[in-house]
Amino acid sequence: MIVFRDLCKSFVVNGERNPVIDRVNACFPTGAAVGLLGRNGAGKSTLLQMIAGTITPTSGEILSDGSISFPVGFAGSFHPDLTGAQNVRFVARIYGIESDALLDFVADFAELGRAFHRPFRSYSSGMRSRLAFGVSMGIPFDTYLLDEVTSVGDAAFRRKSTDYLRARMQNAGVVFVSHSIPMVREICSAAAVLENGNLHYFEDVEEGIALHQEMLRGG
Repeated sequence: MIVFRDLCKSFVVNGERNPVIDRVNACFPTGAAVGLLGRNGAGKSTLLQMIAGTITPTSGEILSDGSISFPVGFAGSFHPDLTGAQNVRFVARIYGIESDALLDFVADFAELGRAFHRPFRSYSSGMRSRLAFGVSMGIPFDTYLLDEVTSVGDAAFRRKSTDYLRARMQNAGVVFVSHSIPMVREICSAAAVLENGNLHYFEDVEEGIALHQEMLRGG
């Protein structure tokens, strides 16, 4: 379960404070697969990073009763001067996972070849997402935070990623940020729409999609 209590986040731009999240109170149930929807710039990635604990709220709090992954797809999760393999070992130590087993899993899953032993800063955005998704799927979290990551790679890799995610979802929840409505329908059972700092949660994913599309049309 992930609970938001009077959650606020604002940034100062050109001397003005701009709220991104404004007094949000909501709850994502344990094991729910939530599609996080909203237009570009609505604050979806910011909310994801606050759930993970990599960004601090301006006020309010986020409570959880289980382990939460780092935001997959967020480049800041890894050290740019370490190789992909070294980053995997570092993450394994942080989460108390056997490093050799995680290294073998990610090397096979991410399909980076020789680039696995090159500095992370040399990776393309797609390679970074492959590494991040592989590391995340290699660790048994209670909730996975995913940011457009299933759109990375060719059709075979996307299919493999989706299949493995579904296997993890048998025992875990997901907060999934995506602009692909078909992917949201395929993966998620609930939806949350972020608009003008407000978060609207729907147990029915189709109701959330309908509100999101209405917002995009200017409704």
